[in-house]
Amino acid sequence: MALIAGDTAVTEVDVEKWLEDLRDRSRTAALRFVRDRCAELFTGRTEGGLAVTALPSYVAGGKFLRSAFAQVGWCCGRRTDSEAASLAGASLELLHCFALAQDDVMDNSPLRRGTPALHTQFTRWHHQQGWAGSPVRFGESAAVLSGDLFLVWSEQLLRESGLGTDELARGWPVYDVMRAELAVGQLGDLVNDARQAPNWASVLDVLRRKSGNYTVRRPLEFGAALAGCAPGVLARLGTFGTHIGEAFQFRDDLLGVYGDPAITGKPVGDDLREHKATSVVVLARELGSPRQRKELAELDRLDPIGDDAVHRWQTVIEATGAREHLEGLITARVTSAHEILDHMVIPPRPRRALSLLALRCTARSH
Repeated sequence: MALIAGDTAVTEVDVEKWLEDLRDRSRTAALRFVRDRCAELFTGRTEGGLAVTALPSYVAGGKFLRSAFAQVGWCCGRRTDSEAASLAGASLELLHCFALAQDDVMDNSPLRRGTPALHTQFTRWHHQQGWAGSPVRFGESAAVLSGDLFLVWSEQLLRESGLGTDELARGWPVYDVMRAELAVGQLGDLVNDARQAPNWASVLDVLRRKSGNYTVRRPLEFGAALAGCAPGVLARLGTFGTHIGEAFQFRDDLLGVYGDPAITGKPVGDDLREHKATSVVVLARELGSPRQRKELAELDRLDPIGDDAVHRWQTVIEATGAREHLEGLITARVTSAHEILDHMVIPPRPRRALSLLALRCTARSH
């Protein structure tokens, strides 16, 4: 599916098909790699009874968004697809699995993508086996260890992708920054959730590092660095990724309050039930009147948060104007990102792919 040099007749259908192909190739590669590693490590071992099925299934359920951004970044510097670049992109999905496995433990989220989270699966397994000790504690510990495996496998898959020494040398610094930012951002998120009232600047800083950079900017820079893109292209891709990454997380935070569980795979108002200090919640506090702030504080003190309280909370947030304001921030960032994209000197296919991925990230319903 290589793009012919100078070809500008790249339709949206062509790009849709190309992105779908990239996703399928990354999913196949990541799934095969994890299955092989599970067979190596757990065959004949009782502790692998659930892992050999649960870990590959966890990989298979992903959207492979980060791998797509990485491969599009690669094609900003190379005019043909690469099997090695596809494997390198797939490594980012394993990194994402590491983050999700541990994030669900920290957030006490029972579901992931509409199915039981890893810690929930391991908790049930412990109970079914009739083992000693706390099933919940076992499940959480097993999920954390599973996340550790995904982290190790991510680096292994990248190292064994088939990319040359020089290519990998360009990519490792971005990969390392991405991992470090993710961990520091997670810690910042924990601190914000524990504080009584983090301010907007603090939440935005954590949002950028934990999700914005990690979801869009760094994967784009990673793929472009592997491909040897010029510094100017790397810089513009980074700025584009910052805008879309922030808009992505703003949308995710809105879905955490207003999203349809049939689409999101999580209970309605899941972030409210978990008392998470997300952008929309913090913005509502800052924009609300004294009466509205008092009601928000009263709702935040409830535990557990029932359906009626979720509805009340949603109503107050809406009344503060926070939802509308956040929608405006999403629109502004998408507009800025497209202005940057318009001035980038990159081939037509990755240009259209970035525009399409930006839409998927920010106008999504799930």
